[in-house]
Amino acid sequence: MFGISEIAIFLVIVILIFGARKLPELARSMGKSARILKSEARAMKADGSSGIPAGPTRPGVGNPRVIRGTATEKPEAR
Repeated sequence: MFGISEIAIFLVIVILIFGARKLPELARSMGKSARILKSEARAMKADGSSGIPAGPTRPGVGNPRVIRGTATEKPEAR
């Protein structure tokens, strides 16, 4: 875990990079993002889904007819 000195150094660097005026806006947007992430995670748990699609994610994966250069390639109509 981080100690007090590491957190203080991190905060100083953040203030130098973003400036003191931008910090409240940055904190608000991070809070909104965290709330959205939390609510989506709860919704996925309630639905019982893992969020990972069950089928192939790329076209042609698992379907040998669309793989080019194989014997099972379907002839194209011209």
